Amino acid sequence: MQGKIKLCFLCTGNTCRSFMAERLMKKHIKQAGVDFVQISSRGLNATGEMSAEYACKALKALGADGRKRKSVQLKRFDLKTLYVAMTSAIKNKVAGKVIEMKDLCGVEVADPYGQSYNAYLDCAKLIDKACENLTEKLIKIGGEK
Repeated sequence: MQGKIKLCFLCTGNTCRSFMAERLMKKHIKQAGVDFVQISSRGLNATGEMSAEYACKALKALGADGRKRKSVQLKRFDLKTLYVAMTSAIKNKVAGKVIEMKDLCGVEVADPYGQSYNAYLDCAKLIDKACENLTEKLIKIGGEK
């Protein structure tokens, strides 16, 4: 495979869902030995807020990097990037190549913002399964494994 595939997870604030998706996807591609994918995440309305504490705890529980970071706003669309939107409402605001998480896990990924740790953990588990499915698809595209 020539060049890197650029993949960007999108949600509203980039403190929960897309942040968790980025970290979980990085875990999966590292475990699979995939080196041709560049992973990022953004929020359509991100304001530089720190990642949610429960999101970080859920990531650690699933074996991913749970360090906090500031949210990052999507300022412009890159036509060379594949965007993965958490919901159809987010997908409808994106120009370019975009798929929905429900294409990977069967359902839209609801925002756990402000809810209990268990809500974040359930959300992270759903995202983790979607990232596992996406990693398998990327392996087929790249001819790896």
